[in-house]
Amino acid sequence: MADRIDHFYLVRQDMLTDAMQKTLDAKELLETGRATKVAEAVESVDLSRSAFYKYRDAIFPFHAMIKEQIITLSIHLRDQSGTLSKLLGIVAETEANVLTINQTIPLQGRANITLTIDTGSITVEVRELVKDIKEMDAVDRVEVIGSGS
Repeated sequence: MADRIDHFYLVRQDMLTDAMQKTLDAKELLETGRATKVAEAVESVDLSRSAFYKYRDAIFPFHAMIKEQIITLSIHLRDQSGTLSKLLGIVAETEANVLTINQTIPLQGRANITLTIDTGSITVEVRELVKDIKEMDAVDRVEVIGSGS
């Protein structure tokens, strides 16, 4: 069994045991700060501490295992003054590095931005960055359209 320690498998979420899923939930509570102690996290997801410690270093969300450094986002913006600057400010706050940016001419009050960023030094998860961009008032849609290293 020791020789299998470095082998990884993709498993659909609904195939995980209840304890494995609850371990992932507890880890997320701890990572996001919604729980500050293991005891608090496991209690809120109804998991024993021993089960948490059994699985915590062995199960990870898929996105945590992927270390893509370059992603491309397609962003649909309403044509409003300062919107592009605010968008780039959100990206800069995460310490991601903008590699390329392309903007279409606004048509019918909307423009499409294609933004390629290097996430090698990013301080948040990519999904958090995408969420923050989606929450901008002038943003209609955000999609990750490519990734690679």
